[in-house]
Amino acid sequence: MAVPPKTKMPGFPVKAAGRKKRVSPALRGKGDCRDVGRGNGESMAASAGGRRAESREMTRTELLRFDGAVERDPAIDAWMKEHADELGAIAHQWFEVMRKCGDEVRELLHDGCPVACLGDAPFGYVNVFTSHANVGFFHGAALPDPARLLRGTGKFMRHVKLRPGTATNAAALSRLIDAAYADIKARVENG
Repeated sequence: MAVPPKTKMPGFPVKAAGRKKRVSPALRGKGDCRDVGRGNGESMAASAGGRRAESREMTRTELLRFDGAVERDPAIDAWMKEHADELGAIAHQWFEVMRKCGDEVRELLHDGCPVACLGDAPFGYVNVFTSHANVGFFHGAALPDPARLLRGTGKFMRHVKLRPGTATNAAALSRLIDAAYADIKARVENG
């Protein structure tokens, strides 16, 4: 259906005629933009009526993997001893919750902070800053967060900021940790 320039259709913004859509530099010259958000293996062209399907490898996001994850990393125990203050205690408490997610949980110190993994695929981390501690999730953008605890705007990662003397919704944070573990388990098992 042809729409004259500057005509507003219900639910669509007005666009000036001849204006080009901005394309990420990473996608320039790739033929067409991929609708990564749908994750069903079809390109936008295919969903718009063209029946060209992209290969599954083109749209699947590769999992981040860390070499050296072990059942119990002494470097993390040393990190916890170095951060024995109030913020460190908060980080330690929530890292223990991550450690108890399942028998397959492994850990390592990465970029100076404790990271919990399923095998070699990370799902959560803790870190301490000047006035707060973070409990973070490598695929946090995909997690259900009805309590709206998660912060961040990145493509994948999100974190929860915890401050001493401030109430924490412990039940909601525990659910986020469980969901992060379940999420990475599904990602690893389903390739």
